[in-house]
Amino acid sequence: MVTVHGLKRSYGHVDAVRGVSLDIHEGEVFGLLGPNGAGKTTLLECVVGLRVPDAGEITVAGIDARRRAREVQQRIGVMLQSTALQDKITPREALRLFATFYRNAADPDQLLERFSLTEKAGATFDTLSGGQRQRLALAVALVNNPEILFLDEPTAGLDPQSRRELRDEIARLKKDGCTVLLTTHDVDEAERLCDRVAIMDGGEIIATGEPRALGVESASLQSVSFSTKPRIATERLAAIPGVVDVSFDGARITFRTADARRTLRELAARLEEDGAELLELHVHRATLEDVFLRLTGAENDR
Repeated sequence: MVTVHGLKRSYGHVDAVRGVSLDIHEGEVFGLLGPNGAGKTTLLECVVGLRVPDAGEITVAGIDARRRAREVQQRIGVMLQSTALQDKITPREALRLFATFYRNAADPDQLLERFSLTEKAGATFDTLSGGQRQRLALAVALVNNPEILFLDEPTAGLDPQSRRELRDEIARLKKDGCTVLLTTHDVDEAERLCDRVAIMDGGEIIATGEPRALGVESASLQSVSFSTKPRIATERLAAIPGVVDVSFDGARITFRTADARRTLRELAARLEEDGAELLELHVHRATLEDVFLRLTGAENDR
């Protein structure tokens, strides 16, 4: 449904997107996962025609998006990070207005009911809560019955209840067969909603695959977290064979190892030599969050 090849976009001396290529299949929820500033929004805006790329090819639903942008816009829905409607426009007025832009428009009243906005249909935009505004933005994105939906950080800044409602709606769209491109920096959200993810950092795609498969690919390194009393000296821990990526969070120490059995045996010996008490110990395979932090280097910022 979407093919991007060699996409580039710069702002002055800053390369926001550096030769990105990806494919999104029909009916899947595809996640662009990355830290803030990774280039996710710029990539999405280039694909939907809000920005002109410096180079690259974009095909949407079999259409050359750079040459036939107007035709593409009839077949896609877009929800950006923030929606700025006129303060005094009502949800019903907004949906009726946007419906006039498309050949294949949905019924505005049905969208109001679907997104639990019927009671607020006559309220002005400036009186809506954050969650109601996001539901309205998604309704607007669906007003043309799109084949492909592009969502840019759709749950950012929402309260837990509104976040859950919006995630449930995205899951419903997937069940209905809609193809979705979702940008997020929320690893849990990507793991819950996405069939496949592309991890993006520094304007480049650095890994692509199913969330579970990406974790399996990194499963050769198991994560170990523990705490002791007193805390083991850093140099003693670093001297244990196989220990890598050591980090500290208060009393808790975390590291990775390719041979957990051997490493834990060595750790136990060190603790016994030092007369230290083991308070807790956890060992687990790599998760999508582990992969994300390792690949983006975000764990070094903690």
